[in-house]
Amino acid sequence: MSHPDGARLFREAWIAGVRQHFPGEPKPGYVTPWEDTPEWERQAARAVYEQVRQFVEISDGYAARLSREQRGRFVATCWTAQMFKHFEDPKPGYVADWPDLPTWQQETDADIFEAIEKSLG
Repeated sequence: MSHPDGARLFREAWIAGVRQHFPGEPKPGYVTPWEDTPEWERQAARAVYEQVRQFVEISDGYAARLSREQRGRFVATCWTAQMFKHFEDPKPGYVADWPDLPTWQQETDADIFEAIEKSLG
């Protein structure tokens, strides 16, 4: 899968996760289609996709033994690094640590890892 396709897969997994796990009606920005996603967010999605892809490949399949929480934490940590890269002073919610993320976001991050892992199999 090429870089743009990987970033799109990341975004589509995010949107699917938000639609499944977000309580109530999500903010429009949470479910903005790929075509309307800002460039910084596309770059961040591409970077996190690549980090997860490489992590899964380097583990020779043993990433499958990670817990759902470990998978989600990995995505969340990679995303946080991107927020620091793209914003001088990111909003606290953009860089919140795992225990401070809402459950819907934790579940969505785990879904993203699993979607990327599945796409590689």
